[in-house]
Amino acid sequence: MWPDANQNGSNKPMSAALESLMRDVPRPAQSRHDWLGVFSFIGVGAGGALAFVVLSSVAIWMQTGLADWLVNTLSYAVLILPVYLMHHRYSFGSDAAHRQALPRYLAVQAMALVLAAMFSYGALNIVGLPTVLASIVVVVLTAAVNYVVLRSWAFAQDRASIALAM
Repeated sequence: MWPDANQNGSNKPMSAALESLMRDVPRPAQSRHDWLGVFSFIGVGAGGALAFVVLSSVAIWMQTGLADWLVNTLSYAVLILPVYLMHHRYSFGSDAAHRQALPRYLAVQAMALVLAAMFSYGALNIVGLPTVLASIVVVVLTAAVNYVVLRSWAFAQDRASIALAM
C-alpha cells in the first residue's frame, strides 16, 4: 500500500482513479524465521546422516562384493538428491528452479569436501585437537559455511528471474 502523503506533502488519500494507474510493487515475501530454517537445516542434515549410516551399514552387511569404501560412496551418492529436495523445500523454502539450485547445491557439496579437509588439517595438525573434538569442530564449521552459502546462493532465486517477473 502506498503512503497516504501525496507529492505536495498533504495526507489526503489519493483518488481511486489515480491510485488505479499506479503499478503494484510486490513486496518481498516474508521469509520464515531464521531459526526455523536453521533447525530445519540441522534436522534434514541429521536425517540425511542417519539415513547414510543405515543405508551404508545394511549395504555392507549384504556383502555385495563391492569394496566397503565404494559402498559408502555409493550410499552417499544415492542420498544426494533426497537431501537436496528436503533442503530445497523445508530448510530454505526455496522457489528457485531446480535447474538452477541443483547444480549450485552440488557445487556447495564439493566445496564442503574441500573445506572439511582444510578444517580437519587445521584442527588436527595445526591446533592439535583430539580426534573427536576435531571432528566436532569440522562438522560445525563446515555445516555453518554450508548453511550460509546454500541460503544466500544455491537456493536463492536468480535476480534476473525476479526482475522478469515484475
